Amino acid sequence: MTSKDIVLDHVSIRFGHYTAVDNAHLKIKGGEFFSFLGPSGCGKTTLLRCISGFNDPTEGRVLIGTQDMKGIGPNKRPTALIFQNLALFPLMSVAENIAFPLEVRGVGKKDRLKRADELLEMIALPGVGGKKVHELSGGQRQRVAIARALAVEPDILLLDEPLSALDLKLRHHMRTELRAIQQRVGLTFIYITHDQGEALTMSDRVAVMNKGVIEQVDPPETIYNRPKTSFVASFVGETNAIEGKVASQTEGVVALDTQIGRLTGRAAGGRSYKSGDQCYLFIRPEQLKLSENQENTVSAQWIKEEFEGNSRQMFLDAKGVDLRLSRVNSGQSPEDLSGRSVSLGFAADQAIVLPHGDLAGA
Repeated sequence: MTSKDIVLDHVSIRFGHYTAVDNAHLKIKGGEFFSFLGPSGCGKTTLLRCISGFNDPTEGRVLIGTQDMKGIGPNKRPTALIFQNLALFPLMSVAENIAFPLEVRGVGKKDRLKRADELLEMIALPGVGGKKVHELSGGQRQRVAIARALAVEPDILLLDEPLSALDLKLRHHMRTELRAIQQRVGLTFIYITHDQGEALTMSDRVAVMNKGVIEQVDPPETIYNRPKTSFVASFVGETNAIEGKVASQTEGVVALDTQIGRLTGRAAGGRSYKSGDQCYLFIRPEQLKLSENQENTVSAQWIKEEFEGNSRQMFLDAKGVDLRLSRVNSGQSPEDLSGRSVSLGFAADQAIVLPHGDLAGA
């Protein structure tokens, strides 16, 4: 199978006075696993429905290949949409579910059941065609929904939070399954999620959305390590956000005056700041150390510690600023820091300074 590029050409979608998507402009490459990531209500599902033909853009165009999709309904587009609830038919067998779109298109029974068997092989479920949907596990039903969508050989597969109803362990397993299927068939997958782990694990690139606006489009590592806005920095992964005013900038290093002292970090994206600019310094919990021998040192009061299996999360208070430090579980019982004051440190190049803006969850 081959897959076509999708271009969102300055797409805006409004419902009355409410703007659900504001000037979305990007190109999704054929064969790419592309995710829209953001909180509920940010516009990501509205954008997916626009690509699939269920919503029309108020402004702008959706191009698939070189063709403008204006006036072309969902059943005429080279797309297939997998809904959150999967929408499998309980009274049909697995094979009949997969073959159903072909039946609608008038394909003969022999040919459509042959195609169902081929797809069951592809999703690693050979021999289950005669079973009913309720006899399958959640992960197996997920794969059947994908096979049904692939039956009509779409160029683009659209997935709207398809793993949200699964338990944590199965969701992690299905991330690997979905990515493997996508690479096997070579289609463009466009994936909608509010789960950062799903987006970072599976995607070639991620678009982070906030209030209808696409704030950043980049590969997962760039999104995590080099966020471009305060919202992206605070939404993707855990982080400590420390507010302050710029005191000075020397080349790429910015000094901020904060309520816990003067701290330094790198200027994101080569930005230049002037004295007095309101900014945030972001430092990941895994970059904080219990140490005084660092460029930046902060005194904080231990509040509590949570054990998460592979790591321990320390929660601290630094003059009213909540901080979080993550330590890898060494298998040994850590020193009891209950009620104690500790020194935290971090290197300037491990922190990032960004202009004051929206914080996720604020």
